[in-house]
Amino acid sequence: MAGVSPGTAAAAYRLLRERGIIETAGRRGTRVRARPASTFREEIRVEVPPGVRDLSQGNPDARLLPSLHDALAAAARAHEERPAMYGTGDDDELMALAAERLRADGVPPGPLAVTSGTPDAVERVLAGQLRPGDAIAVEDPGWTALLDLVAVLGLRPVPVRVDDDGPLPDELRRALRAGVRAVVVTARAQNPTGAAVTAERAAELRAVLGASPEVLLIEDDHGSGFVDVPLHPLAGATSRWVLLRSTAKAFGPDLRLALVTGDPVTLARLRGRQRLAAGWVSHLLQRTVAHLWRTGAVDPAAVAASYGRRRDGLVTALARRGIRAHGRTGLNVWIPVADESTALTRLLARGWACAPGARNRIATPPALRLTVSTLDVEDLEPLADALATALTPTTSGRYG
Repeated sequence: MAGVSPGTAAAAYRLLRERGIIETAGRRGTRVRARPASTFREEIRVEVPPGVRDLSQGNPDARLLPSLHDALAAAARAHEERPAMYGTGDDDELMALAAERLRADGVPPGPLAVTSGTPDAVERVLAGQLRPGDAIAVEDPGWTALLDLVAVLGLRPVPVRVDDDGPLPDELRRALRAGVRAVVVTARAQNPTGAAVTAERAAELRAVLGASPEVLLIEDDHGSGFVDVPLHPLAGATSRWVLLRSTAKAFGPDLRLALVTGDPVTLARLRGRQRLAAGWVSHLLQRTVAHLWRTGAVDPAAVAASYGRRRDGLVTALARRGIRAHGRTGLNVWIPVADESTALTRLLARGWACAPGARNRIATPPALRLTVSTLDVEDLEPLADALATALTPTTSGRYG
């Protein structure tokens, strides 16, 4: 860079970094980023032929979702009486109910916001505090939509392995030492493994995070309303944090709403970006969710038990056949396999389709993800038999 002042060179590096063209890695120097993949992980899927049972979608059981008729009618009446106009704040009843529920779960007090689902909140928080090239710790295997979002924002994912109790503390410690600026943790019903952070694991993770108080913590509690294990929050372990609580799995994916709490600075930035874009979440949706909460339209224990019978039943049936699987909470069962393509093809031939683990993996070994929400108890043994056959190694076809 002969003839160029250090200030100009620094500005050029800064511009390239902000546009995601280069990334800095501490003592390892600066390098040109790999070209982003043209295919999103969400697009990695199996084509399901007619007559094949589809266990790949990740949707909740429609039979367990509440009727929205009364809630929508109540929201419509409230709208007629006091229509929300420009400058109207979020629905008071929804905010009060959310604050009460969060306090009951041990979440530190903080301001509240409403977003159009979890991805909307995560995107606004990350875009407001990180820049292209920044490193972010993500669960591995982890949520497909988050991994796609990280790629779109030009962030550098640092995988953190998980077990049935959540992220492994040593893995998180390693990621923090590598210089990550943000950490994303799923509290319960982790997608795809079903992991849920226990009290003991939460204490370990809080201690690890406490040594890096400047790191942004994003805690996803989308399992609220359909899991039967308590929340052990990490919120407050760092100075910058948010906890998100979506209604998509308990009330239906089309009810696009998430409650967000966090430290005042992070919430103020989220709200600022929201005001410049969508502005607010429809008060019809807010009042609908408030009505569903107030009237107890969903019995979380009953819903969790229904998913548990199918999820635990499948894991147990597979164990009897010598197949290891994971599914502590939530909608999914995660099955490690030797080869995803072979397992998927052989399972399709037996009338079942599931999601390839490649959608969720960074460095962890191959696996399959099966969603149990469309299964009935009588489906479990036939499905386990099909999986046992599909995962059995074939004998060599060589002569001699």
